[in-house]
Amino acid sequence: MSILAYDCFLAAIPEKGPLIGLDPGTNTIGVAVSDLTRLIASPAMGLRRAKMATDAKAIFDLYDDRGACGLVIGHPLNMDGSHGPSAQSARAFARNLVVIRDVPVLMWDERLSTAAVQRQMVAADMTRAKRAKAVDAAAAAFILQGLLDRLKTTDLYGASS
Repeated sequence: MSILAYDCFLAAIPEKGPLIGLDPGTNTIGVAVSDLTRLIASPAMGLRRAKMATDAKAIFDLYDDRGACGLVIGHPLNMDGSHGPSAQSARAFARNLVVIRDVPVLMWDERLSTAAVQRQMVAADMTRAKRAKAVDAAAAAFILQGLLDRLKTTDLYGASS
C-alpha cells in the first residue's frame, strides 16, 4: 500500500474502526486516536522524536493496541497550497512508515492546525507550560477531527463533497 488519495483511503479501510492521527513535527510527533465509530478524535500522546524505527514501533504499538485500521498524517501545505520543506518532510515520514508496515495512510491538509490549537488553549487560560506539553497531541486530534468531520459529510450524502 502507499499514501492514498481520499477516495482510495476510504475504500481501503473498513466501515468502522479507530484511526490514528499523526502530526509529525521536528522534535515531537503528536498522536491522536478516534473512537470506533469515528465521531471524536482524542489526543493520545506526544512522542519525542528518535530514530524512525523507534518512532514507528511506538506508533504501530498504539495502532495494534487500539485495533486501528488507518493512519491520517498531517500535511502542512503552504497557504497557497504548495509543498514547502515541512510538507516534504511529512510525506517522507509517511513513506517511511508505509515501508515499515503496509497500512492505509492518508495525508490530510493541516494548515494552521497548531495555531488554531494554541488559540484554543490560550482562550482556555492554559499556562504556557501546560500548552507546551499538550499542543502536539492536541494538534494531531485537530487534524484527525478534520477528517472525521469530512467522513460524516461523506456518510450523509453517500459521496465525498
